[in-house]
Amino acid sequence: MKYFNSCKTVEDVKHLYKQLAKEHHPDKGGRTATMQEINSEYSYVIAKLLSGMSLSEEEMESNILSSQKYQTAINSIIGFDHIFIELVGVWVWITGNTYPIRTYLKENGFYYSKPKKAWYFRAEEHRAKYSSKMELSVLRDIYGCTRISRSKKDQSILS
Repeated sequence: MKYFNSCKTVEDVKHLYKQLAKEHHPDKGGRTATMQEINSEYSYVIAKLLSGMSLSEEEMESNILSSQKYQTAINSIIGFDHIFIELVGVWVWITGNTYPIRTYLKENGFYYSKPKKAWYFRAEEHRAKYSSKMELSVLRDIYGCTRISRSKKDQSILS
């Protein structure tokens, strides 16, 4: 973690987020990529704290992509053709021709979002307390998006 290491409560996180947003928001002269990092970390830390879990040093230093749960989920579907795998914040989104593999996706811990017309995976500790009505494109803008493909170069992200 880069921004919320010192936060111990939801109030601390919210207060720091407001300060960071004032400083780094693109409308205030900041960089979009920086704001996306802040948003991603914010959603992760808030989800952890709201679920009653404490943030240990080890958890705070670990990267979401290095999580075994995420590696397993992504590796279980990366071989399928005609699908697109994206990391958006702390969620993995699957779009494309997913109908033929819907049963396989369910068996591997993916859920279908009817409003977004996309499948998603998230670790239980990143579960949101509410459902977002935002479109997937808006979530991409807020949290950033990393496409994952089968190429050797891109798979090194997961190792």
